[in-house]
Amino acid sequence: MSVSVPAEFVQAAHEAAALAGAAIRPLFRSPLLVEAKGDASPVTEADRAAERALREFLHARFPGHGILGEEYGAERADAEWLWVLDPIDGTRAFLTGRPLWGTLVGLLHRGVPVLGLIDQPVLGERWLGVSGQGTTFNGAPVRTRPCAALAEAELASTSPDIFTPLTAPRFAAVQRAARRTSWGGDCYLYGLVALGLVDLVVEDTLKPWDWAALAPVVEGAGGRLTDWAGNPLRLGSAGDVVAVGDPALLPAVVAALAG
Repeated sequence: MSVSVPAEFVQAAHEAAALAGAAIRPLFRSPLLVEAKGDASPVTEADRAAERALREFLHARFPGHGILGEEYGAERADAEWLWVLDPIDGTRAFLTGRPLWGTLVGLLHRGVPVLGLIDQPVLGERWLGVSGQGTTFNGAPVRTRPCAALAEAELASTSPDIFTPLTAPRFAAVQRAARRTSWGGDCYLYGLVALGLVDLVVEDTLKPWDWAALAPVVEGAGGRLTDWAGNPLRLGSAGDVVAVGDPALLPAVVAALAG
């Protein structure tokens, strides 16, 4: 049974994303970033400044809620409502001037993802998923596309580097079976699944702030987000993630990953 997410929570997610965007946007492709020559320190400061802004805003709006973020860890992680934040998901893309990164604002209810927002503040693109509602892209409803056959699936993943020596061969089995593979994208890939442009994303070693906002977006558009065994993701999940646009594709993917 889906949880009813109060409208004020949804509005707060939008406002939080706007705050983060205002903190991060000036640095993207800026002289400061160019001068860093690949050093992540300016991006790290942008991350921290944005997360501080998010935390201050959410603390003031919902003092009884918990917060879990990449930069500053957990506060009240056992609260009924837990906000999960990643100000810049896709640091490598940000550093190299590619807009395939985003700000993630997720909300868990008793450990279950119920609200997710992916915001790309430079492109002006925003996905919103809310439990019991359809996903929207810039306010308009979006749906995944049918693709039940792995041989027809457009597969995407952020980088080969995210796989371990144990999981890389399992990913390779899916890659061999899929139609084609695209690399790079972080959270943006999951937005593309919701838009019906990518059929399958397989990743590993993700943290809760990497995936918490993604589940409502993908599932609200008609897809599924699970671990490699096909189980729903929860706070204790190991970080192996599968997103499919067509739920009928999931069994074939899980079988390939199992070897």
